[in-house]
Amino acid sequence: MAMPAGVSPILVPLVLLLCWVAPSRQEPSPVQLRLAGPRGPAGEGRLEVLYQGQWGTVCDDGFDFHAATVACRQLGYTAAITWTHSATYGQGEGPIWLDNVRCGGSEGSLAECVHNGWGTSDCHHGEDAGVVCSGEHLPSASPQAAISSNLVPGLSLEEVRLKPILARAKLSLPVTEGAVEVKHNGRWRQVCDAGWTRNNSRVVCGMLGFPQEKHVNTSFYRKLWNMKLKDPKSSLKTLSQKNSFWVHRVQCRGTEPHLARCPTQVAPPAPRQYACPRGMHAIVSCLPGPAFQKGTGKGRSKTSPGKVLPVRLRAGTHIGEGRVEVLRHGQWGTVCDKQWDLTAASVVCRQLGFGTAKQALVGAQMGQGLGPIHMSEVRCTGHERSLGECRFQNAERSGCRHEADAAVRCHMPHMDFQSQVRLAGGRSPEEGVVEVLVPVQGRLQWGAVCGAQWGLNEAMVVCRQLGLGFASHALQETWYWAGSPDATQVVMSGVRCTGTELALQQCQRHGPVHCPSGGGRFSAGVTCTAHAPDLVMNAQLVQETAYLEDRPLGLLYCAHEERCLSRSADHMQWPYGHRRLLRFSSQIHNLGRADFRPRMGRHAWTWHQCHRHFHSIEVFTHYDLLTLNGSKVAEGHKASFCLEDTNCPEGLQRRFACANFGEQGVSVGCWDTYRHDIDCQWIDITDVPPGSYTFQVVVNPKHEVAESDFSNNVMRCQCKYDGQRIWMHGCHTSDAYGADVVSDLERWERLANNLV
Repeated sequence: MAMPAGVSPILVPLVLLLCWVAPSRQEPSPVQLRLAGPRGPAGEGRLEVLYQGQWGTVCDDGFDFHAATVACRQLGYTAAITWTHSATYGQGEGPIWLDNVRCGGSEGSLAECVHNGWGTSDCHHGEDAGVVCSGEHLPSASPQAAISSNLVPGLSLEEVRLKPILARAKLSLPVTEGAVEVKHNGRWRQVCDAGWTRNNSRVVCGMLGFPQEKHVNTSFYRKLWNMKLKDPKSSLKTLSQKNSFWVHRVQCRGTEPHLARCPTQVAPPAPRQYACPRGMHAIVSCLPGPAFQKGTGKGRSKTSPGKVLPVRLRAGTHIGEGRVEVLRHGQWGTVCDKQWDLTAASVVCRQLGFGTAKQALVGAQMGQGLGPIHMSEVRCTGHERSLGECRFQNAERSGCRHEADAAVRCHMPHMDFQSQVRLAGGRSPEEGVVEVLVPVQGRLQWGAVCGAQWGLNEAMVVCRQLGLGFASHALQETWYWAGSPDATQVVMSGVRCTGTELALQQCQRHGPVHCPSGGGRFSAGVTCTAHAPDLVMNAQLVQETAYLEDRPLGLLYCAHEERCLSRSADHMQWPYGHRRLLRFSSQIHNLGRADFRPRMGRHAWTWHQCHRHFHSIEVFTHYDLLTLNGSKVAEGHKASFCLEDTNCPEGLQRRFACANFGEQGVSVGCWDTYRHDIDCQWIDITDVPPGSYTFQVVVNPKHEVAESDFSNNVMRCQCKYDGQRIWMHGCHTSDAYGADVVSDLERWERLANNLV
């Protein structure tokens, strides 16, 4: 090979070697992509890549909307709606091919984006990325062909915001009225009002977390626009003549969950044509849901009678997400995920006072429910006011199980609550001393919260306000955490929350601050966690297994030692005589998304010599017999001497067992069963006269262990006792039925008792 003059023979192989080893962003041949995971709507799933003949996953580190846009276009969809992290669509198998993917958004293939290199990753499959693509699939058109057409679904309209124009709009949170701005290819543009419809406004409001749009006086805004155009100091006239300032046209039907699903023209069809001649920016005004309206607190919106089925969300880490449950035939039940999609999920979100749905989750990703499955194959148009107005099948015919419970994540309005509270001094961002920003003598000031009376309900509100999920611990003393130097003063005391507030500032508290302990080491603190357990008792099993037993005192010595009998047993002539016991089996399910573990470690468990076992929680359940007026006539308690996975559904392994001083707890999806024939699994009713009563069981009564939902910890039954036999009926958890059904049951019992 001839070499140019002056070139060293050593440099040639060196240059060739460098060319060979230099990393390249361009792959010689495009790779294949697919969506996998639990069954769900088309265009959603775990992102998988075929490389060297083997399918693998993509790590969520660095993955963003631009990468999702490239992936969706490569899959044949017109746009990305959102992307997911932390194996939302289940954990994949095989290699993790891509990590730290960085895309500009215009690449034709995911392989063209910057990444660590094929197979180079420090991730595990719990970090598998997923995507949600626009439902418009283009099987025969390439992404480039889709982009060049005049009117195509949303392209890369990534985000939407309202730019407030009026002074009152600028001062209010959330921002509900203003000019529409959309982010296209990383740059914010305004949308021309030519052809703007109320359907477009409905979609924009939904993306911003609002259930409805409302009429806006555009003529007033037109006058402001014209005044700015004439103002020589304003740059609006120059900017508005540039096509890069505008999105030319958007045409929505009003049912889309995201603007990316609406046909859009970014530029006018004809060359050298102005994008918005004689037009102005589109103005949108949104109506916030009841929880976000000033002065309404946590009120509910009024709904007209008809097919309106109440809905609620359970077990979600953040407000606006959770397992979907509907109240039908007076009883709460879940929804099967067959054909569950963003349109149906958006109907749920709007009904609850939120915006449209960000995600329609399948495969019980927000935990499994307990009780009936009311709906399956839900099909909505998107204009329904309630999920009950959509078409659906009864779940009994479809063979659905709770492993397929549907869930949602809704768009939420930006309230800036997160900037009003912070944690300081903790070992991680999820723990620390609670510091709040409140007005003090006319100015905003950071300060501490008095630790007196601080509990889990208050801690739950703080963790939710910070976007950190649930509280795992509420601390009244923070000896080992140093607060911020600028927040040493106690500015809040006597805080009492129900646990459902959006911010700590919404909870009840003292007017003038009163904190005898003085804060400092006695300031309130929290530890937050992304997931929490949720214990629920199987009410039906209690009803089916209840019976009476007259048990000789000679067999009750250990139970008496553990205080499982009424006080009158202290005065009997032991071992002669007997006690009348109301016995039953209990089955306690963990429906949450984290294991239920005792608060104390094994080193702190209490050994009970008589029964020869350890108590990991001194009082795990309270058993009470109440009059119909709520007075207690008999009581019992059950210590968690053996908190374990008695059974688990198919596909889950038992992980907790008490044998051989083993670890105690209840795994996610599993249940702990206390049989009717073990000690203390009863109420001593020896001294109870015949009559009608309410039988009540409270799980985790002292809130020793944090849960995602305490409202379902109480189970009640209607009980009739004639002195020899007992009848138990109408057993239900405290949140299983609607309030009207519960009140009807109680009213019927009172009438029946009066007749007797």
